[in-house]
Amino acid sequence: MAELTFRYGSMGGSKTANALMMAYSYREKGLRALLAKPALDDRDGVGVMASRIGLSQPCIFVEQLMEMGDDEIGTYDCIIVDEAQFCTKEQVARLTDIADFVDVPVVCYGLRTDFQRNPFEGSLWLMAWADVMEEVKTVCWCGRSATCVARFDEDGQMVTEGSQVQLGGNDSYTSVCRRHHKLGIIHPPTEGARRE
Repeated sequence: MAELTFRYGSMGGSKTANALMMAYSYREKGLRALLAKPALDDRDGVGVMASRIGLSQPCIFVEQLMEMGDDEIGTYDCIIVDEAQFCTKEQVARLTDIADFVDVPVVCYGLRTDFQRNPFEGSLWLMAWADVMEEVKTVCWCGRSATCVARFDEDGQMVTEGSQVQLGGNDSYTSVCRRHHKLGIIHPPTEGARRE
């Protein structure tokens, strides 16, 4: 029986690299994995899934996956969705159907919460409906587990207001522990300053 898996983590935890390596592993075994991401995420261009460490592979948009019939989806051995936090409730429901009725495993990678620690729609429903949930870990500058995403401005100061979705990478986001997110301290203190 196929399962829907949600692998979540903060930014910089190598979620996309893991997705790409998983697809490579399937191909290496002579199996077919289909990579998909929501159309909203076009940072790497149309039809490309790319990680910060330089790995990339062709992909389709989740919206295209939603239009595919069960017979076509059934020709794949696995569906791998990146940036799944941007999926809608209806899209996540369809991913459950792919696992339950087409019997193709679906593995989703994404953020659990936004820069204000609020859940994304896709993540909320993946957490409610996934058969398996696994944290992809990364660390805060202090060494604790980084479970929060912090958005920062051009001066390196943490931003606490704004639109939930603002595409960006290391130029506008960092990962921190919950404590330092609450304190708004997203960088190590300067030499001689008191550590929080």
